[in-house]
Amino acid sequence: MITYKYSAVSKDGAKVSGVIKAVDEYQAIDRIRAQYPIVVKIEEVKDTVMNRILNFEIGKKFDAKALSVMCSQFGIVLESGMPIDECLKMIAAQTKDKKIKKMLELSAEDVSQGTPIATAFEKNYPDLPVTFLETIRAGEISGTLDKSFSSLADFYERSYTLEQKVRSAMSYPLFVLGVAVVVLIVVMAFVMPTFTSMFDELGGELPGITKMLVSMTNFFQKWWLLITSIIILVIIAIILYKRSDVGRMKWAQMMLKLPILGNLNILQASTEFASTMTTLLRAGLTVGDALNVTSKVISNYAIATEVKSMEEKIKTGQELGNVIRASEYFPQVLKEMTAVGEKTGELEATLETVSTYYNNEYNYAVGQAISKLEPAMLIFLALFAGFIVIALYLPMFTMYNLM
Repeated sequence: MITYKYSAVSKDGAKVSGVIKAVDEYQAIDRIRAQYPIVVKIEEVKDTVMNRILNFEIGKKFDAKALSVMCSQFGIVLESGMPIDECLKMIAAQTKDKKIKKMLELSAEDVSQGTPIATAFEKNYPDLPVTFLETIRAGEISGTLDKSFSSLADFYERSYTLEQKVRSAMSYPLFVLGVAVVVLIVVMAFVMPTFTSMFDELGGELPGITKMLVSMTNFFQKWWLLITSIIILVIIAIILYKRSDVGRMKWAQMMLKLPILGNLNILQASTEFASTMTTLLRAGLTVGDALNVTSKVISNYAIATEVKSMEEKIKTGQELGNVIRASEYFPQVLKEMTAVGEKTGELEATLETVSTYYNNEYNYAVGQAISKLEPAMLIFLALFAGFIVIALYLPMFTMYNLM
């Protein structure tokens, strides 16, 4: 999404200005005119290196679980026939997530004045995922807003469940690695200086392995600030490189070629493609528009770019089955199932089945990867602990002889 800043004139003649995110300038103007009839000026906000650093955020900008609960509530309440602005107020009163609560309260005022709900959501919570906004927008146009919300509730519930499984699986290896780092810092900062001073007083000769640990300690104590600065600069450089078009593509292609992570990336992208397409098609989007939105959802940039190119081919009249068969990255099962679903007229149901299949495959692959990682981490920790123990205990025997 591109960020634009604009100046406009409202219906009552007041001058207004603001910021909006859109795919291109034409879409931005259309969305501005939905609220303000006259657009005076619009220009793209340039993405400078400094802006990238200042705007960098760690983690997700939205809570998948909170979105799932909110969408589920909308799906139920809208079926009762309650006006949309009243729905927004009622659900806002029950929402615990502060960002979503504020969005709903502000959107209720906008919708009561005639603003489309998708436009109100985007205005009051710019960090909402594009899948959410486009599905709501399609539901408004097709008159199936309740079904759109229900579909999104299922989509974000699956996303949240998958995210929790991955976090749970990664918690143990990360804990082991963290313990190893803490132990190393304690040994280098507190144990080794005291230990070496005691040994120097006795006039003994340190074993080779202990000298190695002492040299490492002295090196890190002397250069820790420089090392920390270099690590931070390297991380920033990698982040900025990954955010450039060339860097994102190279990084994404590299991730697909890695032994274990490559397969995980493909399975994750397959799940994202099938589940997002199912949600969008059910909301009433055309295949071309659904591909456009899905390309922005897929986490791997190389696969996302490939999906975006599929949209252009669909617009020229080609069938989705033939287009996706030419994919360089998607697995064969997804290609064939998508083609069969299109021919039989059951594309949504077929993609839902594919989504469930690849979701299960991804969970299994993550479990297998973690099961291989855990023994490797234990072996690493054993070698690490053994090195420190031997380096500390060998001089003790020499020290005993010198006393």
